[in-house]
Amino acid sequence: MTDFLSPAERSDRMSRIRGKDTQPELALRKVLHRLGLRYRLHGAGLPGKPDLVLPRYRTVVFVHGCFWHRHTGCSIATTPRSNTPFWLEKFEKNLARDARVATHLQALGWTVLVVWECELTSAKKAQETGERLYEVIRSRGQGKVSAID
Repeated sequence: MTDFLSPAERSDRMSRIRGKDTQPELALRKVLHRLGLRYRLHGAGLPGKPDLVLPRYRTVVFVHGCFWHRHTGCSIATTPRSNTPFWLEKFEKNLARDARVATHLQALGWTVLVVWECELTSAKKAQETGERLYEVIRSRGQGKVSAID
């Protein structure tokens, strides 16, 4: 399927994809705050700029988009049919960067947690995911990368 947008229109659309303060991230932050967890946003001094930094628990949380970070088994994590080699290379680089950042954070003594976009698509799902994440953070895992699904 060919792109029905001009390069300028495609560029404009792609520029609107947010890297911070996304709807899934805001939904999770709201739940965690309500549960009493306090955090910093977008830890600029840390590798990968985690979405949430909980210094008290030495824990960071990444809210990953299922498409961009290739959530295994998720219907959102499709591969585009046009320009497939480009997308496969992009996804491989994203996964390699995620692994590199997680390893670096763990070496610095941080617990790394990953929450997926599809776990936050409704208020109910966000509440359940936030409560599970709250329990994991409070029990302070083993310092490994964990997806909480």
